[in-house]
Amino acid sequence: MESYFIIHGSYGNPYKNWIPSLSSQLRKRRLSCVVPSFTTPYKQDYQSWSTILMSYVKVGYITEHTTFITHSLGGIFIMKFLIDNKIKVKKNITVAGFNNIQFDKDNSLYDSFYMEDEQLTKICELCNEIICFYSDNDPYISKEKAELFANTVKGKSVLVNNAGHFNEKYGYKEFKEIIEYIN
Repeated sequence: MESYFIIHGSYGNPYKNWIPSLSSQLRKRRLSCVVPSFTTPYKQDYQSWSTILMSYVKVGYITEHTTFITHSLGGIFIMKFLIDNKIKVKKNITVAGFNNIQFDKDNSLYDSFYMEDEQLTKICELCNEIICFYSDNDPYISKEKAELFANTVKGKSVLVNNAGHFNEKYGYKEFKEIIEYIN
């Protein structure tokens, strides 16, 4: 069975930014869509997020027919999760994805999610297709860092000008550009 998972990032939840709009659009197409809620920022770490997602694996809901659509930290989380558990999926779409960026504050919220680039390249064996959306004016992830991330995972790079961090602050209550990459 084909399934779609939308994964929020740090300080996010299933009800912010473009996530509600996209999940609604997928459900209108009669596609199975799951939007898990992860702890953030309190108790935000790779292990706590993995425990939540593993429950979907155990019931057979994450398979080679699954597409992940991720925002920000959700991108590296899913890639690390798939690599650690050797799970093959149909497609992985990252929005403002990154790895190994040190931020001005709250680095402890991210460190457990990061991987060495050499380990990260293993994601190519587990996804039929990888697409990486990024912006030229993201206040957190430079265009260069986003391009490096896309190149490391051998993803198709999709630059969206003036999209910021693809959040409500930058007008992203909907994400129309992503629809053509679904299915």
